[in-house]
Amino acid sequence: MAKVNKDYLKLPGSYLFSTIGKKVREFEAANPDKKVIRLGIGDVTQALAPEIINALHTAVDEMGNEETFRGYAPDLGYEFLRSVIAEKDYRERGCDVDKDEIFISDGAKCDCGNIQEIFDKDNIVAVCDPVYPVYVDSNVMAGRTGEYDEERQLFNGVVYMPCTAESGFMPDLPKETPDLIYLCFPNNPTGAVITKDKLQEWVDYANDKGSVILYDSAYEAYISEPGIPHSIYECAGAKSCAIEFRSFSKTAGFTGLRLGYTVVPKELRVEGVIVRDLWARRHGTKYNGAPYIVQRAGEAVYSEKGRKEIETQIGYYMENAKIIFEGLSSAGYQVSGGVNAPYIWLKTPDDMTSWEFFDMLLQKANVVGTPGSGFGPHGEHYFRLTAFGNRDNTVEAVERIKKL
Repeated sequence: MAKVNKDYLKLPGSYLFSTIGKKVREFEAANPDKKVIRLGIGDVTQALAPEIINALHTAVDEMGNEETFRGYAPDLGYEFLRSVIAEKDYRERGCDVDKDEIFISDGAKCDCGNIQEIFDKDNIVAVCDPVYPVYVDSNVMAGRTGEYDEERQLFNGVVYMPCTAESGFMPDLPKETPDLIYLCFPNNPTGAVITKDKLQEWVDYANDKGSVILYDSAYEAYISEPGIPHSIYECAGAKSCAIEFRSFSKTAGFTGLRLGYTVVPKELRVEGVIVRDLWARRHGTKYNGAPYIVQRAGEAVYSEKGRKEIETQIGYYMENAKIIFEGLSSAGYQVSGGVNAPYIWLKTPDDMTSWEFFDMLLQKANVVGTPGSGFGPHGEHYFRLTAFGNRDNTVEAVERIKKL
């Protein structure tokens, strides 16, 4: 008789953004005359940059010619993309990352969720609180946690590292030593960033304790202020304790194309085992590679023209962030983020729960955001808005919220 994976049954309800989507669809069905503005899910709205479109067209033409047709991609991804990533994303920033340490995939979300497969089930996991849900949920599915505690709104067996306004939404080094530490900077959902000195403390801690840092830097392209590291490998000793995840989704608008990569250094060893080799084995067995045409589009992101076009798009979204930040601040909201990240993190008014504020915003302003409690217990009484809408909708949404 077949049996289900009981660990999946530990998960409460549906995925956060699926719940939001259901609520919005029900509201729209009941109110077809209302214009709903979505600033919840972090999906981009700007069209792909012209240089990327040119690369896609060229690659499609190649696929229609027998001499230039490509079949299965190499396990790690095409060398032309891995080489330019190693040069532009790392060596130009002083990071010694080799192309053979880079694994091309269809996005950071998948890699962040799948990476835990190569680690023992008994590893203790630490996450920031609030946290991107995928880090926790994927470990629940793997059986690496206890049951969900409804009262405390967290999973037993997970080390939650509170990130509060008093700490600038930064976690402290945990008192209980974890084996796997998930960090995300610039942070989703709070928009907080980490200094190089502070990140070095985490690297030193991980090397001292024998922990592995799983570092999600999907939003590094939005960093605008000096002194903030774009990669954990800017820190001394990081290659012996850290894995880094990157995405083209928010950097270049690839949410629909799907492209990302993970860096697993050759120096990283756990119990004497080279972790890169485990990930290579998993990658080769369970993944057939991002499409050739998409990898060529990714290569175009690093061209001189492509970079300028991407920077313009990022500037557009960050102007949206400024509009949201300044507009809500002027209306008396307590707001953070939105400077080095495309997320604005605001405190709900009048001690409302985050879902109460979500419902009020949807019903009265017809604006969609993301309840902070969906990111963990310390996200309660907070709310996330994204800067990925178009300009007119962003301005209109801010004006609607200000009138509440």
